[in-house]
Amino acid sequence: MALVIVGLGNPGKEYEKTRHNAGRNAVMVVAKNEGFDEFVFNAKSKALITKGNIGKESAVLVLPETMMNNSGKAVSAFVKSPKAAKNLLIIHDDIDLPLGTIKMVFGRGSGGHKGVESIMRAIKTEKFARIRIGVSAVGKKNQAKKVSGEEKVIKYVIGKWKPSEETAFKKVLKKVAESARLYATEGIAPATQFANTR
Repeated sequence: MALVIVGLGNPGKEYEKTRHNAGRNAVMVVAKNEGFDEFVFNAKSKALITKGNIGKESAVLVLPETMMNNSGKAVSAFVKSPKAAKNLLIIHDDIDLPLGTIKMVFGRGSGGHKGVESIMRAIKTEKFARIRIGVSAVGKKNQAKKVSGEEKVIKYVIGKWKPSEETAFKKVLKKVAESARLYATEGIAPATQFANTR
C-alpha cells in the first residue's frame, strides 16, 4: 500500500510564503528531491497530487487545495480507514515550536491545529505520523515565543516569513525532507530519532 504524504497549507498565491504553509512547502521539497513529476489537480480529492517512489516505497504526495480547516476532505480521499492511516504522514506548521525545530510524533492530539483536527475528524483516528515544523519566533532558552489570543495567532500564522527567518526555514525544510525519506525507507523509529535530534 502506497504511503500518503500530505503537506498542509492554504492554496493560492497570497498564502505561498506564509508560516501556515510550512507543511505544503516541505512536501514540495520532498517531490523535488525525490524526482517526482509535477503536481496535478485531482478533482475527486480536491488536491494537487503526484505519485512516485521514495527508495523502494511507492508514495502519493498530496497538497490539499481546500482551505487549511477543511484538509480532512482531501486526506479522506486517500485514507479510507483508521487502519490505512498507518501509511499516512502529515507535515504541518506548529506555533508551539520555535523556528529551526521540527518534531516527529505519532498518535498525538492535534494541539489545537485546525488542519490536523479536520483530518482526525475525517479519518476517525489520530494514529498517524506527523512532522511538526516550528514557526514561532525563538524566545528565552530557545523556547517558542508565545503568541496568545486567537486573532493574534491567526495573524501570525498567515503572516509571511521575514527575510531573516527564510534562511532558517529553508534549512529546516531540508531536514523535514530527509525525515520524510527516512520514514518512507526505514520506518517511523529511525525517522523520529533523526527529526527529534537537534
